[in-house]
Amino acid sequence: MNQTNNERQWFLIHTNPKQEGRTIANLSAWNVETFSPQIREWRYNRSTGERQSEVKLLFSRYVFARFDLEGLFHKVKFTRGVHELVSFGDGPVRVDESIIELIRSRMDEGGLVKTGTDFKAGDVVVVRDGVLKDFTGVFESEMKDSDRVVVLLNTVSYQARLQIDRRLLQKPCEMSCSA
Repeated sequence: MNQTNNERQWFLIHTNPKQEGRTIANLSAWNVETFSPQIREWRYNRSTGERQSEVKLLFSRYVFARFDLEGLFHKVKFTRGVHELVSFGDGPVRVDESIIELIRSRMDEGGLVKTGTDFKAGDVVVVRDGVLKDFTGVFESEMKDSDRVVVLLNTVSYQARLQIDRRLLQKPCEMSCSA
C-alpha cells in the first residue's frame, strides 16, 4: 500500500494510560508516521538541593499520527494502545501540518521541545526556585549553554552578577498574573 503525502494527514490519538510507546510501536506496523514530542523537566530535590532532570511527554496520553484516514481508519482505531482518535462531530479531527511544524521548530538538537520564556537584556526577572527563590534581578545575557544565563542579582544594598539556569527565572508579571 503506497501512500503519497497528499493522501496522509495528521490526526491526534488519545492513548490508554502509559501506552504511548506501545501505540507508536504498533502503529509503525501499519507504516503510520507518528510524532510524540518530549520535554526535559528540571526540579530541585528539596532535601539534597540537587538539580534533577526527567524527560517527559509534552502531551501525556496523546500521539500525533499521520495516515490516510480512508484506508487506515479502522486499523488505527483498533490498534493496541489506542483509546480513541480525537473527534468532533462526524469523525476524527485533522491536525494542520503547521501545528506539527511549529512544535518541531521549537525542538533542540537532542529532539526535545524547548519551553520557557525568552528573555531580553534588561528584562526584570525573579528566581522562581532553588536557594535564591524570590530574588529579583536584571537579565543580562545567555551563555553558550542555552540552559544557563547571566543575571545581575539585586539584594539589599548589593548587586551581583550570577550565572543561573534559565528555567529558574520568570518575569515578575508571570508571578502576579498566575496568582
